[in-house]
Amino acid sequence: NYNIKGLNRIREITEYAKSLNVRVAFENLRAKGCLEYVLENIKEDNVGICFDAGHFHVHFDDEFNFEFFKDKIFAVHFHDNDKSDDLHLLPFDGTLDWENVIQKLKKANYNGPVTLELCYRYDYLSESLDDFYKEGLNRGIKLVEMFEG
Repeated sequence: NYNIKGLNRIREITEYAKSLNVRVAFENLRAKGCLEYVLENIKEDNVGICFDAGHFHVHFDDEFNFEFFKDKIFAVHFHDNDKSDDLHLLPFDGTLDWENVIQKLKKANYNGPVTLELCYRYDYLSESLDDFYKEGLNRGIKLVEMFEG
């Protein structure tokens, strides 16, 4: 659970990062409300989030306050799942609504890089590692095109 003790630890990290002109992005993991708590209490320009699309789908049941995090999403981790577990599938191989996610990120003013967080396992083992990464690149390009469209 999030609390003042943890917040003070985070504040120490973010203050040090600010002295170095470094931004700090906290990822949406499993605890709903945690990121809101941090950003409500640490109002620094260098403090934001890394939006993890797979966690949004499986742990947050596709519920996330994008408006609250407007202009505070510094990075993204894109991967897919079927809501059964945090599977780190290639985008479009699970059940995540990518069009919806991209539109919400655009409304939140995210315009940074697209980072895929993929795992070479499960059914992907039937293809070569090179083919897996080539397909990952193709999916990443498709997501970038969705941002640009």
